[in-house]
Amino acid sequence: MTEEELAALRSDDYMASGLFTDREKAAILWAEHVTLNTAKFRDDVFQQVAAVFSEAEIVELTTLSAFRNMRNRMHDSLQIDLDPPSGAAAVGAGSRVDPEGLKRYLRVLVDNWPDEFPQAPRE
Repeated sequence: MTEEELAALRSDDYMASGLFTDREKAAILWAEHVTLNTAKFRDDVFQQVAAVFSEAEIVELTTLSAFRNMRNRMHDSLQIDLDPPSGAAAVGAGSRVDPEGLKRYLRVLVDNWPDEFPQAPRE
């Protein structure tokens, strides 16, 4: 990202910025609401996101946002320095996922996927 784009994000006025496409704005908006845990109450936000992303893409955006939030909380809680002197190797960057292992893991998920999910009560 450019410095100008980062400044626009920090200003909370990114939706009015001409620096981002409609898809980028929707992705930022969704990530913001996932992070604040307000997405579940904001059908209007979901509709904005659904206007430019498919259901599968929304699931991916949600998963990515949730993962990054979990990772940030873990690193903050454990006081892990993200820029240690030893560089990316210290935090496991550069490791590779075994494609066959990932395929086996996903197969277990699919094979054990429930036919129905319980409905959570609305707050």
